[in-house]
Formats: sequence, C-alpha cells, structure tokens
Amino acid sequence: MTTSRRLVGIDLARTLALLGMFAAHLAVQEGDGPGGVSSLFQLVAGRSSALFAVLAGVSIALAAPLAAVRADPPLHRRRLLVRSALIASIGLVIGLPSSGIAVILTYYGVLFCCALPVLQWRARSLAWLALGWGLLSPVVSLLVRQVLPDPTLAVPSVASLLIYPLQMVAELLVTGYYPVLTWATYLFAGLAVGRWLQSRGADRTVVGSLLLGGAAAAALALGVSALLLRSEQVRTALLDSVGLDAASWPVLDADRRTGFYGTYPEESAWWLGVWAPHSGSVVDLVHTTGTALLVLGGCLALVHLTRSLPWSVLGGAGRTTLTLYVAHVLILSTPLGDTGPLARDTTSGLVLHSALALTAGALIVATGRRGPLEAFLHQSTHGTPARSSSPRS
Repeated sequence: MTTSRRLVGIDLARTLALLGMFAAHLAVQEGDGPGGVSSLFQLVAGRSSALFAVLAGVSIALAAPLAAVRADPPLHRRRLLVRSALIASIGLVIGLPSSGIAVILTYYGVLFCCALPVLQWRARSLAWLALGWGLLSPVVSLLVRQVLPDPTLAVPSVASLLIYPLQMVAELLVTGYYPVLTWATYLFAGLAVGRWLQSRGADRTVVGSLLLGGAAAAALALGVSALLLRSEQVRTALLDSVGLDAASWPVLDADRRTGFYGTYPEESAWWLGVWAPHSGSVVDLVHTTGTALLVLGGCLALVHLTRSLPWSVLGGAGRTTLTLYVAHVLILSTPLGDTGPLARDTTSGLVLHSALALTAGALIVATGRRGPLEAFLHQSTHGTPARSSSPRS
C-alpha cells in the first residue's frame, strides 16, 4: 500500500473517531438497547475517544520517523513538547464556557508528553510497553486513588487550574475524565502501530494483524467481563462497592453501560475485570485498544480494496479534527447547544454536526490546506516554510 493510501486510511479512521465522539456527546443515552441504554450510545461510548488516542500515537510516530528522531532527538522532542503545550492550552481555554462536555484536549496535551522518553523506541518494544502498561496501570490507579482526594469532575480550564492547581494535576494524571496514567496505554499502542507502519508499510501482514489482533483482544475482554458478571459473588461485591443492595443490579448495570467518569469504583478490585466505558479497568483498556486497532485495520483495508472511491474526500474531516472538535465544543457552549437543530439529545443535532464536519473536511481536501488550528500548530512547531516556486511547498 502506498504512503498516500495509508495516510488516507488513517484519516478515515480519525474521521470515524470524531463522528463517534459527536455521537457520544449528542445521542440520547436512554433507549431500547441492553440495560435500557441506547445501542448507538453503547457502540460509541469509550471506544471513539480511545480510537482517537490510539491514532494520536500513530500520528506522532509518523510525524517523527525513527531515523530522523535518532539523528536529532532534541529537535523532535522540542516539537512534540511545544505541540503538547499548545493543545493543552487550547483545552484550558475552551473548557471555560459550559458545554456539557468533558473536554479532552488538556488531557491529550499532557498525554503526548508520555511519548517524549520513548520516541526512539522500535515497534516491538513499544508494543510490549503498551501491553504491560495496560495490565498494570489500572492496578496502580486503584492503589493511588485511595490516598488522593475525590475528583471534582470539573472540566480542566484556566480557572480550575488557577483555583486548585494541585487538585487539577491529580485529576489530569490519575482521577479525572481521561487520566493520563491509564490512557498512556492507548498512546503507546498507537506509537507501536505507527512505527510498524513505517517499517513495513500497510501490507497484508500488518493490516491482517491489526484486524485479527484487534478483534481477538476486543472479544476476549468482553468475554472475560461477561463471565465475571455471571457470578452472583462478583455482582454482590460490585453492588457493595457503590452502596447498593442486590435488588439494584439493573440500576448498576445501566450505569456501567452508560460509563463512568474516567475511573472505576475503587472499593472493589473486581471492577478491574468488568467492561464499562471510561472506567480505566484492565478489561476496558484491552477492549477499547482492540476495537481501535480493528477500526484502523478496517479503514486501511477498505481504502486499499476500493481505490476508486473518494476516500480522501470522505475522510477529509480526519485531517482537521482539532479544528472541528473545538468548533463542536464551542457550538455546544452557546444556546445552540440547548435548543434548535444543533442541540444535544436530538437526532438533528447529531446529523448536522456530522454533516458540517464532513463538509468542512471535504473543503479542506479540495483546497489542499490544513485546518486553521492544524496550520497554527504546524507553524508553531516547524516554523514558517521558506517560499518556493513549487506548488507543493
């Protein structure tokens, strides 16, 4: 597979992640799905943001080829550090207005810093790191959270950082919506895939491994969770951990399907083996990493097998996800997010947010430009390129 089709496949996967996050923000949670939770919401909750984080690792690896990093490590670390600081700063600003969304950008900015010490690692070492981190970090989270204050559930913003900085640092790293401690698993997995794509290209072996390995990991995690939840002893322990009696299992089951706020309840270690979106359990990390690899492999295969379709246009939103995500959050911070066709909990809101993002992405591809925020980040990290008579400069 050529580099151009490989990048289009990644853009397509990033577009799906963005649309999935829109659905998680806008779709009605109640529905006729299992546990009384909407099937659409259960499909996208937790999985979309994890896919986005894995793809962030892939992008970091592709933007900093191993040979170039080893030739000048300080340069590439400096660029990544500047990018991390800018993304975190954007998150702190758009976290100020009330949008009803747990804005992820500040967490992402801190998360990217985890790539700094491993930029020179090869794919195999990064894969082992991701596996070990995914198995151990939830246990570390369980132990550390017992001595940390409860999270405020506040969206990171300039105000929250100034008012209670130590609490905000604890939430960014351990107890918040997207804690870096456990979410580093996704970043390391994405870095491993990015390095693998660089060394092998998106050949059949790589794509097939992503598809089969991702599907196997996702299915195994759900199987373990389902097996545990069949046990009355486990259910009782889970209910006790949140102060509910045996008759309240349907309530807890609906809550876990809706998802937690970044961490699982610390009163029972059984939660480590239970699937719940945004819980940071071992099963959660394994399952969502698996689904991310499955979607990425599927997008790479789809672009390769159906070359005549305009995937670069359909996946154009994946080239400007930062701009589109910020616009999405800001729209929901205005009265448009409460009433009207763009409001949350409405079918029209999900359709219009998605349609506008796809249209903007297609325009970005047609004009050959970056999104406004993407251009700002690129210029800030790489500087203004020299003028050239070449139309591709």
